[in-house]
Amino acid sequence: MRRKFPGLLFIGLFILTFVAPGTAQASEGGRYDFTVYLNDKHVGSHLFEVIDDGNGTRVQSNARFKVTVLRIPVYRYEHNNAEQWSDNCLLGFDANTNANGDRIEVSGEKTADGFTVDYGDAAVQLPECVMSFAYWNPDFLNESRLLNPQTGEYVDVNVEVVGTEMLEVRGQPVDATRFRLTAYEVDVTLWYSADDEWLALESVAKGGHIIRYELS
Repeated sequence: MRRKFPGLLFIGLFILTFVAPGTAQASEGGRYDFTVYLNDKHVGSHLFEVIDDGNGTRVQSNARFKVTVLRIPVYRYEHNNAEQWSDNCLLGFDANTNANGDRIEVSGEKTADGFTVDYGDAAVQLPECVMSFAYWNPDFLNESRLLNPQTGEYVDVNVEVVGTEMLEVRGQPVDATRFRLTAYEVDVTLWYSADDEWLALESVAKGGHIIRYELS
């Protein structure tokens, strides 16, 4: 079963997303506070908090975007997602999204039979160990399939190393490795430092618009 939902599609999201300051290694946790731009226009923020509680890793993601034209709001997006992890396997998540008035609620949990994703009116069974688009943990780049917690879709992904480059982060130059991740309706570029800190994200949205995450 494949479900499509209106609004922007975030990895993550951020993505990104993504989609995170301090070190981005899952074992140490961190706080990832991103300023979000759409075609170079500031439209909101996306905060990731990664907490190692001794029994696993808890991740809280909160995104708030508002797109205006001539100061008139034309698009609002809010996304909240709480995840629990252990040994790079997702134990459970609870996500809710408001994409310009379209509300989406998806949750999931690991069970004796695998990982169950619940859409409210239906459920899907996935393998026992799944990973989401956990941009804060670069180990997710080794996966061939990932769970999108916003929609509940479990999609095939392709990851390629684009190369190394100098990236400006908080006004300072940083050596970074650039990755490109593509999947169904997903085209994301990610940058990581030499010590695996997640530095930035860019995503191609509908209509060719560019969404960019910069560390605040």
